[in-house]
Amino acid sequence: MFLLQAPQVRDTELFTRMPERFRRTGVRSDWADANRGGQPTDSFLEGPVFDEAGNLYVTDIPFGRIFRIDAQGDWALIAEWAGEPNGQKFLNERELLVTDYRNGLMVVDIVRGSVRPFLERRHSERFKGVNDLCFDRRGNLYFTDQGQTGLHDPTGRLYRLRPDGRLDLLLHNVPSPNGVALSPDERVLYLAATRGNQVWRVPLLDDGGVAKVGAFFTSHGPSGPDGLAVDERGRVVVANPGLGVAWVLNARAEPELVLRSCAGASLTNLAFGGPQRQTLYGTESVSGSILRATLDAPGLPVHRAAAPGA
Repeated sequence: MFLLQAPQVRDTELFTRMPERFRRTGVRSDWADANRGGQPTDSFLEGPVFDEAGNLYVTDIPFGRIFRIDAQGDWALIAEWAGEPNGQKFLNERELLVTDYRNGLMVVDIVRGSVRPFLERRHSERFKGVNDLCFDRRGNLYFTDQGQTGLHDPTGRLYRLRPDGRLDLLLHNVPSPNGVALSPDERVLYLAATRGNQVWRVPLLDDGGVAKVGAFFTSHGPSGPDGLAVDERGRVVVANPGLGVAWVLNARAEPELVLRSCAGASLTNLAFGGPQRQTLYGTESVSGSILRATLDAPGLPVHRAAAPGA
C-alpha cells in the first residue's frame, strides 16, 4: 500500500502591517458590500509584486489604491483612483499593469501615480471582472476574468493577450478563475478555480490552443485556491484563504510543505522576493498584513511585457 508522507507544517512570520493612517475605518465600499457581505473592511490587500530595487507593491481592492512597501516595511501610497485593483505585474521599470475589477486592465505609472486604460473591453463587451495576470517570457499576457462566477455559474474566462494585440479566449467555463502561474518550461499554465476548490492544469499547445485541461489539485473548506506562485523546481505554491495556509505542491500535487498564516485566515496572494527570490511573501487581506517565509528553492523570475519591436 502506498502512503503519502505527511507534509512539514511551518508558520509564516509577520513582515509588516498597513499603518493606521491608511486604513479606511468605518467607510463602506461597493466591493465589500458585494464580496464580503457588508462586513467592515478598512482595506483588502492583494496583488504583491516586487520591483528590481526590492520594493513590494500591493493593491487595496475596495478603495482603489496601490502601495509601495520598502525593505524595512515602510508604506507609501503611490496611486488612487475610482477602481477595484487586484492582480498586478510590471510592464516596464516604471509602469504596472493592473487587473481592475471595475475598469478592466489599467496601467499605473509608479512615479507620477497616474492611471490610464490598457484594455477595457473585448468586442465592445465589458469584462465580468478581471482578477489576476502573468506574462510569459515571450510577452504573452494571461489573465482571468472572474466576476461573480462560481459553481452556480461556471462561465469565468481565461484570456491570452499576444504582443501583437490579438486576444484569445482560452477557457470560458471556469467556476471563479483567479490566480494564474506558468510552469518553468511554460508549457503548462496553472489556474486557480476558487469556487470549484481546485487548481486546474492547462496544457498550452504549439498551435496556441489548449486541450485536456484537468484538475491538478483539490482543496477543501469555505474558500478555495486564490493566488499562485511557482518555484524553480516546478513546485506550485497555492494561497488558500479560508484555511489560512499556502500549500507547496510537488509535481504530483502532493503537499511537501504547509505554510500557516500567523495573522488570520485570509491568505490570498503570493510573490517571491528577497535575496535570490527565496523568500515567499503573502497578503493576509483582511488584517492588512504582509507575511513571509523562507523556502529552500527560489521562485521563478517574473516576466514583463515584450519590448517594442521584439
